[in-house]
Formats: sequence, C-alpha cells, structure tokens
Amino acid sequence: MTARKVVGLGELLWDLFPAGRKLGGAPANFAYISDLLGAQGIVASRVGKDELGREATDRVKALSVLTREVQVDAEHPTGMVKVSLDAAGQAKFEITESVAWDYLEWTPEWKQLAMNCAAVCFGSLAQRSPQSRNTIQSFVREAKPSALCVFDVNLRQHFYCKETLQSSVELAHIVKLNHEELPVVTGLLGFEGGNEKQSAGWLQREFDLRLVCVTRGSQGSLMQSASETHEYPGFRVKIVDTVGAGDAFTAAMTQHFLRGSSLAQMSEAANRVGAWVASQAGGTPVPDEETLRALKS
Repeated sequence: MTARKVVGLGELLWDLFPAGRKLGGAPANFAYISDLLGAQGIVASRVGKDELGREATDRVKALSVLTREVQVDAEHPTGMVKVSLDAAGQAKFEITESVAWDYLEWTPEWKQLAMNCAAVCFGSLAQRSPQSRNTIQSFVREAKPSALCVFDVNLRQHFYCKETLQSSVELAHIVKLNHEELPVVTGLLGFEGGNEKQSAGWLQREFDLRLVCVTRGSQGSLMQSASETHEYPGFRVKIVDTVGAGDAFTAAMTQHFLRGSSLAQMSEAANRVGAWVASQAGGTPVPDEETLRALKS
C-alpha cells in the first residue's frame, strides 16, 4: 500500500538555542513525525540560497522527509529563530523577519502537490507576509475534496490578525490550537467569555469544522467534534523542551483522523507522541526501535 502524502506547508528555519542550532519550523516537525508514523512526509517551504539553506535541506533529507518541494530563494536568507527556555523547558521565540519563507511562490509543482496530497497542515505564522499568505491559501483551496486541511494555529509575537485567522479557519476541516491561543482566536472571531468547552464548541459550530482540538500542555487535550466532546489527561514526562511537541501532536492527530480513529484513540495517540517529543531535545528527535513501535501502535 502506497503511503499517504502528508504536507507540512510553511516555514523552514533554524532554531537557535543557547546550546546550538537545530532544524525547526512547524512544517518540518509535522512532516518528520508524520513520516515516522507511516505517511510520506513532505515539506513545502522556502530557504535562502545560502549555507544555512543547504544545511537545512540536507538535514531534512537526513530525516527521510522529501525536500523536492523546498524552494530556493536567491534574494532572501534562510529563516532563523532565537529560542530561549525557561526553567520548565517552555520556549520563547524571537523570529527574524523578511526571510525566504516570507516569499513562498505558488508554482505549478505546488499546485500538483496540492491536488495529490491526502492532508496538508498549515499555520498562521507563515502567513505573516501577503505573498506567503496568498500562496498558502491557494494551496489549501486547490487541495482535492478528500484531502484533510488542518489549520494548526501558532500565534507568535505580533504575526497574526483577525483576517488571516478567519480565512484560515474557513478553509480548514480541523483547527488545532493551545489553551492560551483559544480565547485570543475566538475573541477575534466574535465569541468572548466562554470556558474552553464553550469556546471550542462555538468554533466548531460557527465554522462547521470536523474537529476542534485544544492542547493543554502537560494537562492533555480537549477534542470537540459535531457530536462528541473528549478530554484526555495527558502523560507525565520529564520535559527537556517543548519545541515541536505541538507539531508532533498534530501529526499523530492527523494520521489517526485519516485512519478513522475514534476521538479517544486519537487523543491518546496524539498526547503520547507529543509527550515523547517534549521529553527530547528539539522538534525532530530520533526514536529508538522500541519507542518507534510504541508510537506507531
């Protein structure tokens, strides 16, 4: 059986930690974990025609993730993010502007990919520039009707607005966001004052979504479909850093949604994979065979 093509669409960059740099960007993290779980992970992004861009592409290839959809920009540099960690391993980001992934180009190759993928995951950060926003939304619109479109909200600094959030939610089948982002998003879109369940339910009904997922860090998650609400308590692990944990959660959630899993199965798998990544350094840790078997199961 041919593996499903699952696309991480948006930013590819280097996370600059105090101890050194690691490959980053939600699309690469998502595609890598999707690949580990049995899909054909593909990164659709853009890097500079520079040493960091070449290193990023080589690193993605080393993770067995397809890179032929990574564009090369001769004018703008590869993206970088300064990452600082607090005592609990929670990450804060300082994101460089006007970099290659701000200039994603809508090409015939990307249109073909959009028409042939089983799922695409896109976020809000990579839509901070008009060009990339138009390209990302064109990609999602061109996806075939059976493709699953996942909007993984990632509110960073000042790089979001009501218009981008609303158009993205309208294009999506699934919206995933964390418990801090939920009141910001629902408030901007017209709902205020509710608790998590009320806010998630409003978002699902207002935009006729197949699923709304709210992550709660170490406290698990809330999933809301049209017919069911499911809460999962999460897993207790020793956190190294939280970079990429949410992307891993989204990858596992997407795989199980495509398989037709129940919300209970989906929640357990997504929380388990997210907890594993949080217990490792960076967003693309290499699993041992025992861990990989557990994640796939």
